[in-house]
Amino acid sequence: MTSWLRLALASAPLLALSALPAAAQEPAASPINSGDMAWMMTSTAIVLMMTIPGVALFYAGMVRKQHVLSTMMQSFTACALISIVWVVIGYSLAFSGEGAYVGDLGKMLLMHMSTTWNQPYDTDATITEPVFMTFQMTFAIITAALITGAVADRMKFSALLVFLVLWSIIVYSPVAHWVWGGGFMDGWGVLDFAGGTVVHINSGVAGLVACLVLGPRKGYGHDNMSPYNLSLAVIGAALLWVGWFGFNAGSAGAANVNAGMAMMVTQIAAAMGALTWLFVEWMSKGKPSVLGAISGAVAGLVGITPAAGYVDATGALAIGFASGLIAFWASTSVKKALGYDDSLDVFGIHGVAGIVGALLTGWFAIEAIGETAGSFQQVIVQAMGVGVTIVYTAIATFIILKVVDVIVGLRVTDEEEREGLDVTQHGERLG
Repeated sequence: MTSWLRLALASAPLLALSALPAAAQEPAASPINSGDMAWMMTSTAIVLMMTIPGVALFYAGMVRKQHVLSTMMQSFTACALISIVWVVIGYSLAFSGEGAYVGDLGKMLLMHMSTTWNQPYDTDATITEPVFMTFQMTFAIITAALITGAVADRMKFSALLVFLVLWSIIVYSPVAHWVWGGGFMDGWGVLDFAGGTVVHINSGVAGLVACLVLGPRKGYGHDNMSPYNLSLAVIGAALLWVGWFGFNAGSAGAANVNAGMAMMVTQIAAAMGALTWLFVEWMSKGKPSVLGAISGAVAGLVGITPAAGYVDATGALAIGFASGLIAFWASTSVKKALGYDDSLDVFGIHGVAGIVGALLTGWFAIEAIGETAGSFQQVIVQAMGVGVTIVYTAIATFIILKVVDVIVGLRVTDEEEREGLDVTQHGERLG
């Protein structure tokens, strides 16, 4: 045997051993789990159901007859429009890169996406990235659709489309990146399990700004603006309640213990919110209304959204109660005192209950559940996240609305509003 061959054989074990530490330093991606994949695909489908038909029916049942079709059209079109925006640029801005404030364009048009998870900050994921992307798409969709309730009956359809595209890119995606994409709020330790900040405070504040910029509906405060068909709203609310299990429990990212806990506290908070609003209304107005019951349920669902992966049953009861109570107060007394026309109480229910839930998450969080213990310090952290989101969303939304007003004009004419958006915007009439 030649000398160089003997040297090579003798060195081989040493070379192999020297390679082991380097190999051990590489994080191994978790294998794809078929059960987690099935749960997340199911969650994605039922979260999409929350917008169409959930929000579409919920909102349509609460407007006047001449605006029912246009209101449903807004949710339906938002679903299609935001899907494309998310694919083209939204997902990349929210979930690519390591910037503190916004992602980069590395995944624009879903480039560099593989069938296995490849995000460096989530190597524990057991689902594929396309499933994660589509799940997050449904969140972007419903956030945009929720805003439409604040401007129901009076905004041009063309203006709404331009606004939603710009708002989703400039507001939604950056805020999602701050909280879920490795941005600065994630670094602060802000807790938002399923979108109390990203979805509900975001949409609620945007809705408030939008209704203030557009001004009230013609006849607001003295004309009869009773809901056309509350049965549609009840069906929509029921679909939202069921879909919220995908919204909250799906945000665990797997069919695991956290998903089960999130499902449990979601049901508890929704029930508590519904009963709280119902009984407070009963005591203050003499009768419990159908509209109040469904509004309270949605408020409870909104409140538990940021907390779903962090609290136990006690926290869920407290958050459901506080959300129902404070959202009722905001949607009745505060709204009346300030005189703004948030048509379907987007700010009162989503914005206010989202703020309540985000703050109370900091107090009721259980370390054994979500690895973070509730404390006064955590409440301060939550308040910082809430405050930054409110300020950024309000300013950016105002600017976007003013730009859209210059481009296409925001509001229909008085005559078009009286005749109804179904006819004037879409050339159709309900029955």
